[in-house]
Amino acid sequence: MASRDEWRPKRGEIPTDPGVYRFLDANRRVLYVGKAKNLRSRLSNYFQPVTSLHERTRRMVTTAQGVEWTVVGSELEALSLEYTWIKEFAPPFNVKFRDDKTYPYVAITLAERVPRVMVTRTRGIPGARYFGPYTKVWAVRETVDLMLKAFPMRSCSDSTYKRAHDTGRPCLLGDIGKCAAPCVGRISPEDHRSIALDFASFMGGNDEGHVKALKTRMAEAAHELDYESAARLRDQIGALETALAKSTVVMTDDTDADVFGIAHDELAAAVQLFIVRGGRIRGVRGWVVDTELDVTLAELVDTVLQNAYDETTVPAREVIVPEVPDDVLALQTVLTERRRTAGERGAVTVKTAQRGEKAALAATVGTNAAGELVRYKTRRSGDFTARSQALADLQEALGLEEAPLRLECFDVSHLGGTNQVASMVVFEDGLPRKDQYRKFAIAEARDDTDAVYQVLRRRLAYLHDDAAAPELHGVDATVDGAGEPVVAPAPTRKSFHYRPGLLVIDGGQPQVAAAARALRDEGIDDIAVCGIAKRLEEVWLPDSEFPVILPRASDALFLLQRLRDEAHRFALRYQRTTRSRDIRTVLSSVPGLGPSRIRELLKHFGSVTRLRAASVDEIVAVDGIGPATAELVHRALRSGG
Repeated sequence: MASRDEWRPKRGEIPTDPGVYRFLDANRRVLYVGKAKNLRSRLSNYFQPVTSLHERTRRMVTTAQGVEWTVVGSELEALSLEYTWIKEFAPPFNVKFRDDKTYPYVAITLAERVPRVMVTRTRGIPGARYFGPYTKVWAVRETVDLMLKAFPMRSCSDSTYKRAHDTGRPCLLGDIGKCAAPCVGRISPEDHRSIALDFASFMGGNDEGHVKALKTRMAEAAHELDYESAARLRDQIGALETALAKSTVVMTDDTDADVFGIAHDELAAAVQLFIVRGGRIRGVRGWVVDTELDVTLAELVDTVLQNAYDETTVPAREVIVPEVPDDVLALQTVLTERRRTAGERGAVTVKTAQRGEKAALAATVGTNAAGELVRYKTRRSGDFTARSQALADLQEALGLEEAPLRLECFDVSHLGGTNQVASMVVFEDGLPRKDQYRKFAIAEARDDTDAVYQVLRRRLAYLHDDAAAPELHGVDATVDGAGEPVVAPAPTRKSFHYRPGLLVIDGGQPQVAAAARALRDEGIDDIAVCGIAKRLEEVWLPDSEFPVILPRASDALFLLQRLRDEAHRFALRYQRTTRSRDIRTVLSSVPGLGPSRIRELLKHFGSVTRLRAASVDEIVAVDGIGPATAELVHRALRSGG
């Protein structure tokens, strides 16, 4: 039996979102199901020293051989999913539910002559319109009680209604204004039905106006210092929003669907499948597959669906995917045949979810897939064996004398040929060294190849002796790769003396040729250089007519891709910073425009591009900017910006 430390997930891999976790034994039997507002914080409690755990918890974690989790949108959804899975898997370490109650609904009995609203767990009342299910019955009851003030319809039982009708005296709800009292003729059955239809319309989604009105009343009460009324309205709004926040993991009882979420990049794809039967998530599957370099999402969906079902897995009547493949009709035929072979009735429909509860659930599944892809890449990059293999494969593929333990990657970023900047990121032993990332400002370059040449010359100059090393003009050496200030300049310069084993350029053959020319002009012939092109992920060497094609699932290509993507991210962030800095310089020259107003302008428009494109009237709309100042700003941006 593996020890707890062997299967314990790294803290950084666990998301901080709400969700449901499952502890599993060696046979993948579910031992315990729990919910959490913050999965990372909650799961960390289970990995304290064993002696500090409660006896029952200690037995559970020492029996377990793994833990899995599913991210959901809120605490209410976590509560719903936990409830469903405890009933589904009957985990031995969970407290057993002694009843078989299901979730509460709000029902309006529109088939009756005098409709009634009630909270019920029973489905199937003839002619009734149901809303829900919900997760907190107290919130539903509070909300119905609140809404009876706005929609005073009948909520009493048949016996209470008959007694009031016979005696001519309404019940207490009629006396306090929470019922229009059709039982004693204060309102006609037709007018009462109109109230019931308005109630149903509100519950069906037309609720924004009512919530907005309550918020307006709350603000007015607070403004008038009537804090008691404001607090009461605040509580009413909270109950209303809680009850109307329908869980995306609990759907109508006839929902039978397989919901797929896929997150992918050029090398891998993470797939998540939520199996929904009878309106409940009965199971979750997840796996990672290698992808073709130029595969589209639709093609990936096609491949996933063809391989997701086997003899033990029957497709649902409805298969929800992030994108419908081109051959969807043929795919539906194949899946329908598999369903019929398993003895199930009904044809299979493959589609995307556009709105409503299924779209919300699809978004949740997609979030889990994205998290799984991040965890997969993190684990792969953190694996010492995989990193060592990647460096060895690079050495062999590029014909190097030894494995390149220090990799430096360069990327050039610009905006339409202006604001040219470059980045240098460093990986040592396959891991990023963010304290040695560097940013370059490029004063003037003809094109990307010229920019690469300039940056490489400036970086390579530091490989010479100190006396011969020129100042590294244009390098922002006061900020490290994590965006934190560097205290002393000495380590910054010293880091440039570390000799790289391989220079990697984000680009193809022209950029690699420029880098090779920079090496020659600096008199350096013992450092290898290559480029990785984005289109097909091919690797280019200097003076090579054909690229090196690394296997698509190789650790070497995975390492180069991470290196290139990190350089691109770092260069793009610096380029955006310089654009913001430039526009602040232009704006500071406008009379009457100080730092606070400049900050308001940038905050209002959200980006430099939108501010440059704004008209005078749009600039005037910013708080504190008058027509004259707006005209000056517009003129400055058009002339000098």
